[in-house]
Amino acid sequence: MKASDRAYSALRDDIVEWRLTPGTVLGEVEQSERLGVSRTPLREALARLTAEGLASAQRGRGVIVSDISLAHIDELFELREVLESKAAALAAARGDRERFADLRDRFLAAPALLTDDDPLRHEYYSLAAELDAEIDAAIGNSYLTQSLEGLRVHLTRVRRLAKDDAARLRQAASEHAAIAGAIADGNAHLAAAATAIHLNNSLNHIKSANTPPGKTPPGKTPPGEATHG
Repeated sequence: MKASDRAYSALRDDIVEWRLTPGTVLGEVEQSERLGVSRTPLREALARLTAEGLASAQRGRGVIVSDISLAHIDELFELREVLESKAAALAAARGDRERFADLRDRFLAAPALLTDDDPLRHEYYSLAAELDAEIDAAIGNSYLTQSLEGLRVHLTRVRRLAKDDAARLRQAASEHAAIAGAIADGNAHLAAAATAIHLNNSLNHIKSANTPPGKTPPGKTPPGEATHG
C-alpha cells in the first residue's frame, strides 16, 4: 500500500470513529510523525479527505476535521432519501427475493435481542450493513453504488450523534424489516416508502437527541401548534 493510501485510511478511520473529533487540527508535522509517513504523502491524504468533506482547510489553522452540524445533517438526509429510496426500489425490481426475505426475518427477530440492559449495537449495525450490501449487489448500478458508499462514510460519523438507545434500535430494526420485506415482495413503491419513513424517523431521533430540553428540534412543530399544508 502506498504511503499516501496508508495515511488516508488511518486518518479516515480516526475521523469516522471520532478518535479525531470535529475541529481537530491535522498538523502536518504531528500527523506525519504519528502515522510514520513523510509530509508529501500526508498532504495527498489530507487533500483526499478534504475532497470527501471529512476535513476542511481554514485560514490560520491549516486543515481541520470538518464539523457536523444539524444543518449539515439535514442536507445529508435530503440526499440520503433520494439515493436510498431509489436503491430500495431498484432492489425490489432486481434483487434475489429469498435473500431479502431472510434479512426481513432476521430484522424481525432483532428487537427481542436489543434489551435495555444489553443493546447489541454492534450486531444490529452489522445486520444493517448486510442489508446495504445486498441492496448494492441487487441494483447493478455502479454509479449509484459509488454515491451510496461516499454517503455512508458521513453517516457513520453522524451515528455518534444519534445516541441510540435500545428503544430506538428496536424501532429501527422493525423499520429495516419493512424495507427488506417490501424488497422481498418485489414491491418497489413500498420499498421506497418504507425507506423514506425509516430515514425520517432516524433524522428526527438525531435532532431530538441533540436539542436542549425545552426547545423544539429544527424542522419539527412545537406541541400544540398547527402544521400547514
